[in-house]
Amino acid sequence: MATRASKKKSDYGPIYKGHEGQYSWLLHRITGVAIILFLFAHVIDTAVVGWGPNAYNRVVRVYENPIVRLLELGLVAAVLYHSFNGIKILLVDFFPSLAKHIRVMGIVTLAVFIAAMIPIMWIMGGQIVDLVRN
Repeated sequence: MATRASKKKSDYGPIYKGHEGQYSWLLHRITGVAIILFLFAHVIDTAVVGWGPNAYNRVVRVYENPIVRLLELGLVAAVLYHSFNGIKILLVDFFPSLAKHIRVMGIVTLAVFIAAMIPIMWIMGGQIVDLVRN
């Protein structure tokens, strides 16, 4: 009869703890899926115009809801992050020597994203607050 050797946790190797690159990769995939889902919804709501202007106007009125406006703000954030991170990926793909600076590039990408989101949050956030007040 064969005996089963007991394995210790250390036999499987170290547990992966992750780093900035892992989260960058994950956010890139999540934002890509979010953008695709929005595009699908956008095609559907634009197609409603085929049923006439009244039907289209009813659908477009949904965008005056503060919750939908928050989702739009999330969409803008997703598009910006995805595009800035995509530029970082493109640079590393075309210039492989930049891979040794990937951590710094990730920090710069995040800083540019945050800097771009500040005025966007100010403008879109103000519109959301105005909708809530009215």
